[in-house]
Amino acid sequence: QVQLVESGGGLVQAGGSLRLSCAASGRTFSSYLIGWFRQAPGKEREFVAAITWSGANTYYADSVKGRFTISRDNAKNTVYLQMNSLKPEDTAVYYCAALVGGSAYYTGSYKYWGQGTQVTVSS
Repeated sequence: QVQLVESGGGLVQAGGSLRLSCAASGRTFSSYLIGWFRQAPGKEREFVAAITWSGANTYYADSVKGRFTISRDNAKNTVYLQMNSLKPEDTAVYYCAALVGGSAYYTGSYKYWGQGTQVTVSS
């Protein structure tokens, strides 16, 4: 079992940057693909980015490609999401999650979720 805690959210102006962290507990953390999702008010939770256990493969939603970078440090049991050139439409609660099987792009593939961290981008 893995417990995940997100941090690093906040209020930033458009064009600014934030780095989110997803800290995990559990000895098996390094074996999981970890994904980031976000959910804006009144909208469904959507895929943002994911990274395999080794960090060798990363996946991004088209809306964040070239602006967001996902990385991980298994020694620190932490996954990061560096968000640059932020836009007001990036405003959402951001969640990290551990995949247990299936597509990295699909919320149903993930079993363990953090509580989320709010990101607000002002125009």
